[in-house]
Order: sequence, then C-alpha cells, then structure tokens
Amino acid sequence: MKRLFDTDCEGPISKNDNAYEISQNYIPDGGKFFAKLSKYDDLLADIDKKPKYKAGDTLRLILPFLKVYGVTEQIIQEYSAKNIIIVPGADVALKYINAIMPVFIISTSYRPYINSLCKVVGFPVENTFCTELSLDKYELRKPEAKYLKELQYEILKLPEISIPASAHTRSDLDDGTIKCAERLDQIFWHEFSDMVAGKMLDEVNPIGGFEKVNAINKSCEITGIPLSEVMYAGDSITDAEAMKLVREAGGAAVSFNGNRYAIQSADIACMSPNALILAGFASLFNEGGTQAVRELASEWEQRKDEFERNISQTISGFSVKDVTFSIIDDLNINELISNSEDFRRMVRGENIGHLG
Repeated sequence: MKRLFDTDCEGPISKNDNAYEISQNYIPDGGKFFAKLSKYDDLLADIDKKPKYKAGDTLRLILPFLKVYGVTEQIIQEYSAKNIIIVPGADVALKYINAIMPVFIISTSYRPYINSLCKVVGFPVENTFCTELSLDKYELRKPEAKYLKELQYEILKLPEISIPASAHTRSDLDDGTIKCAERLDQIFWHEFSDMVAGKMLDEVNPIGGFEKVNAINKSCEITGIPLSEVMYAGDSITDAEAMKLVREAGGAAVSFNGNRYAIQSADIACMSPNALILAGFASLFNEGGTQAVRELASEWEQRKDEFERNISQTISGFSVKDVTFSIIDDLNINELISNSEDFRRMVRGENIGHLG
C-alpha cells in the first residue's frame, strides 16, 4: 500500500513565523501589530466562522501595511533567506521521508519564504503549496499611504483581543475585544473596499483552512493515494481543517508542538524538540498505516526505547529524548492542550508561540 506524508512548514519544519518576523522588522511596532491581526484572524475563523474567510488570512490583512512601509518581494526573499531557523533534524527528516514515500509541504507562508526554505533543506519546491505573492504590482497613492499609516497607529491603540477557550460567539467575548473586532470589521471589510488595500485583500489567497484541505486533496490526486493513507503534521489553527479531513478519512493527523486549535483537531499529539521524530513516525506509518502509529502512541512509554533502537538503525542520531506522543481523547485533551502550548512556546519562543 502506497502512503503519503503531508506537512505544514512553520512548526514541524521551521521555527519561524515569517510574516510575523517581516512585520516586526519593517513595520513600527510590527510584532505587536501582527499579533493583534492574528488574534482577529482567530476570531473571524473560529468564532464568527465568517463566510469565505479562513484561518491564516492574517497574511492578506497585513499586506497593505507591509506595502506602505516599503516591503517588496525582493525584501521578503532576501530577509527570508537570511533568517530561516529550522527545527533540529528537519532537513534530515524530510530527506528520509521523501525517500520512502511522496512528501508535500502545505504552508500558509509566502512563496518567497518557502522557496528559500526549500533551498536550505534541499526539498523539491515543486512539491509545495503556499501563499503566492505579487506584492510589487500594487501601487499606493500618497493619500492612501498616509491613511494606512494612520490606521496602523489607530489599530495599535485599540483594546487587545482575548478569546477564551469556552467562547463560541462574539457575545461570549469581553467588551474590549468586541470593540476592537467591530472597528477592524469596519476597516477591512468596508473602508478598504474602494482602496488598493482592498484589492490586495481580494486577490491574495493564503493557503490556510479550507485551502489546506484543497491542497491535501490535490496531493492525493497527484499521487493517486487515498486520504485514508495520508499522514499530516501541523501545529496551528491554519491546520485545523486539514487535520479534521485526514482524521475523519482514517489517516493519521498529528499535532506537532501544536496549540489548542491543533490539539482539538488532530487525533495524535506529539511534543518534541526535534523534527527527526517525524521521520520515525513516517517510517512506521509507511509500514503499518494509521493503526500502527496509533498503537505506538497508546503505548508510548512502554515502547519508546525499542522504537528508538529500531529507527536509529536507519536514521543516524534518532532519539526519543524529551518526546511525548499520545492519543488525544476526551479525558486528556485539556492537559495535552496546556502541555503542548507550553512546549510550543519553549521551542518557538514566547512571541511566535502565542500566535494562533
């Protein structure tokens, strides 16, 4: 039986959040600004379930503000190439998995970043799905540029967005969060409609949410492998729909140092300081499918040393040190969310680790 490995990029492969880092570097108070838009993105995708909106669309919301502060495609390319931080062992893991089964990277990241990362880890760029970008074709007139800078300052001053895990609708949110969201609604979906900024929002299509579902389906179409034979590794809200798709089809949906959105959508949770562990899981999956992976997860403490011995015969340096691997169920999900989010922040840093 042929099997397929699909993976997110930022999280399982790299420690970066490229769009956050570019915003932080080129927009005044850009890290704080991006984080606020990211929370708004979580609200629209998870609470409002806004039609035609998907998790990860922060990457289109931020574009007008990158443009107004002089960011170009070349700048993104050069910045990305110099600042890629891969998860330890990710390059070796990708090469190993790609030698035993088809592999596709499915990422919300901008194309210039993915191209740069593929060069660093030696991965075929033709096996990637990501957010295509044509930032240079847009021209902002001076009045619009001035207004965008004013808006950016205003947005920074708005109340912070807080989304409790128990929230289901906007009525469950605090007054400050509602006030901020309503103002952002007005800016992005009304004021921008007749601006170049609005055209950018309309034309750029981040690969998150249902677009990751489409990409997984495309990878199955290309390879001729059914969804039931797919392993998917992801870590955030942009992966939630993809994980649900794979899980419900009988494949293996693995949260890798995931946040609560990933844990709630996957069927298996992994916490690890290295990505080489994914090569071990992929090897087991390739041999025995989802059932074999689930059995290992359910007996991890008893079997992890034997698993390490077996895999280390073919993957040099393979280790299960500091690795947690668990089946997600109703009894442990809250504990797994807490532990995984803590581990995520340790691996990726506090600022990026807090992003949805």
